[in-house]
Amino acid sequence: MHMPTQEKDNRPPILYSCYTEKNREGEQFVPGHVFGYQLSGTLEIMVSGKTYNINPGDYFFFRKNQLARFLKKPPPGEEFRSISVFLDQETLHAVSEEHGLKMKKTYTGENALLLKPNPLFKNFIDSLKPYMEGSPILMGLKVKEAIMILLETNPVLQDVLFDFSAPGKIDLEAYMNEHYKFNVDISRFAYLTGRSLASFKRDFEKIFHTSPNRWLQQKRLDDAYHLIKEKGWRSSDVYLEVGFKDLSHFSFAFKKAYGVAPSRLDKRA
Repeated sequence: MHMPTQEKDNRPPILYSCYTEKNREGEQFVPGHVFGYQLSGTLEIMVSGKTYNINPGDYFFFRKNQLARFLKKPPPGEEFRSISVFLDQETLHAVSEEHGLKMKKTYTGENALLLKPNPLFKNFIDSLKPYMEGSPILMGLKVKEAIMILLETNPVLQDVLFDFSAPGKIDLEAYMNEHYKFNVDISRFAYLTGRSLASFKRDFEKIFHTSPNRWLQQKRLDDAYHLIKEKGWRSSDVYLEVGFKDLSHFSFAFKKAYGVAPSRLDKRA
């Protein structure tokens, strides 16, 4: 069976993030492993149903192929600042070949890890500043250095970093009921559940007796109705929470499903 391939990540290998907004929240798909350091502010991130709080001075690792919700909170009157090193598959393959490093067994640990502080981490982060605007070759060398440091300090990550297999076929019903609020393409859901797009659609309709797009929209609308009618949420706050990207599209779909605009419903609730 043909499996979908992982999309190329076009972000720079090393990213310095700085935000001044009171709060910055959203969701994203993490296509590759990430090693990071929190400089200031706090990062609250939900991965695989678990919430992790990352504070200034924390080092962290996120496993690839994860859907994550995040909330970035700067300190009062200051900035949210963090550094992320993206461990791309091409570099990991090169390190694997160069040093003969392979996955020994399937990793069954957490998908997000807070790493114990280590002088190697500190020295590495301190060394990054001259490379932030450097050439791709120099930044690539720093990514290799990050990989070797992670292996030195956390040997268990060898089974994570050098697992080059596509996601295995998993329980589609359970996965979709847990992740339906993430606004990602159907092809992404197919990849993450270990299926080709055609196989995903076929399995989905056997389980849910409707198409993925119709199920996702109705599931999100049901959540929105409950939040507005029963919890008193404003319609303008609900649409992003349940997985819609556009307020006008949400309002149109909501009115078509329930016969009333969401803004009218929250006033009547």
